[in-house]
Amino acid sequence: MRKYPVGLQDFEKIITGNFVYVDKTKYIFELIQGGGYYFLSRPRRFGKSMLTTTMQALFEGKKHLFKGLYVEDKWDWEVKYPVIRISFAEIGFQSMGLDESIRQELIKYGNDFGVTFETSYIDQMFRVLIQKVSASHGKVVVLIDEYDKPIIHYLGVDTAQALEHRNIMKNFYSILKEADPHLKMLFITGISKFTKVSIFSDLNNLADLTVDHRYAGICGITQTELESNFVEELKIQDKVKIKEWYNGYTWDMKTWIYNPFSLINFFSSDQYRNYWFESGTPTFLINLTRDKRLYNFEESESSMNFLSSYDLEHLQLLPLMFQTGYLTLKSYDEDRDYCVLDYPNHEVRKSYLELLANAYINNESTTGVVLATKMERALHNENFEEVKSIINTLFKSLPYTIWQNENEAFFHAILHLTFKLLGVYVQSEVLTSDGRIDCIIHFVDKIYLIEIKLDKSAADAINQIKEKAYLTPYIHEGKMLIAIGINFSKEKKSVEEILWENLES
Repeated sequence: MRKYPVGLQDFEKIITGNFVYVDKTKYIFELIQGGGYYFLSRPRRFGKSMLTTTMQALFEGKKHLFKGLYVEDKWDWEVKYPVIRISFAEIGFQSMGLDESIRQELIKYGNDFGVTFETSYIDQMFRVLIQKVSASHGKVVVLIDEYDKPIIHYLGVDTAQALEHRNIMKNFYSILKEADPHLKMLFITGISKFTKVSIFSDLNNLADLTVDHRYAGICGITQTELESNFVEELKIQDKVKIKEWYNGYTWDMKTWIYNPFSLINFFSSDQYRNYWFESGTPTFLINLTRDKRLYNFEESESSMNFLSSYDLEHLQLLPLMFQTGYLTLKSYDEDRDYCVLDYPNHEVRKSYLELLANAYINNESTTGVVLATKMERALHNENFEEVKSIINTLFKSLPYTIWQNENEAFFHAILHLTFKLLGVYVQSEVLTSDGRIDCIIHFVDKIYLIEIKLDKSAADAINQIKEKAYLTPYIHEGKMLIAIGINFSKEKKSVEEILWENLES
């Protein structure tokens, strides 16, 4: 039985414990050859901590850990470097406060290297630590892991605390540029990339590796790595299905990455589940999505420049979802700086849609998946009274203000998400030469076209579908074409009327 490093992120523990390890030392070796200052953004649980602990072991000259790995016969093991590695996911900023937790981490390294401090200011302590360690042990390697954890922990929860932490960290990092004569290398990882002006304002020589094609596979697992490291597993597993569930991430449109956390958990348990998604529910993102009345992220359009960073005080949803791993690139035109985003795989799409549907529906007695399953059965059976009943259940828990504001976007969102959970092809707000179709649902044998009205009539909706010939583009598909008109009553807060008409295909 192979040992899978489920929950382990420390290189030394994985190697000494004989756990499965996918060799990333080629990327590390090539990166180190260039020296300098680097920043890498990747989603949570994508191997950033593994990367920094591997670098630490390499610089500290722990040759026994690298037996059989790419770098073993290429590294000068006689030369060792002092390493200061700070993981902001591990320093206890929630209990001690950020300033004090950093101070304690610096004191710990001071004790390790025989450095005493005459100041308690963390930026000055950091400067003294680097200078004195360099003087006595040689140039220093500084590894900062999950630099943004103390900030993103408070996004959507306590903005004032997030801003305070941003200012503390800006001050802390401010000494690094002038420390250049004492540094061998600086490597910083994080999930989000805030604007350089706000945090790394003094580090204008910080090279961003996030979308650098040379290091697109430095975290996560590539197809080649999967097939060379999990030979026995793939003999008994469906490679296509694994790819649909856990592959799909890319930062350069050339290298496609499997989610390492989900993949390792899958091989360990032999069950298809939403492992990565379950390990950290994106409540803040879900709430922000709902509050902005957004629901359809497939084929989202943006510029790479827009996605690359954002201001903490002016949060933008697409950059957040891209950097945190809920969306990934699907196409990119470098000349025009134009890209298209989508969910990376089945795991993320299914989980995000389900959570978002539940957030919109807000019904404690049922869930979006349950209602979607009932809806699928009702549509297949052409039981439109049941469809009406299900839609009323969907909208039963809507807040009073939604009805008062006649917010059609909210209605569209709930219907779209419910239909998406059916697992069929759904199009929302489809533009035609003569208008905009609210929703189209494609089944194997039939196509439903849905038009929504508020305080009008279902007949008006049906007539609009026919008069504007919304179904004309689909008449040659050989499927049954069914028009559905839905009218919501603001006063009754429910579906007042639903009509349907079977049109000739």
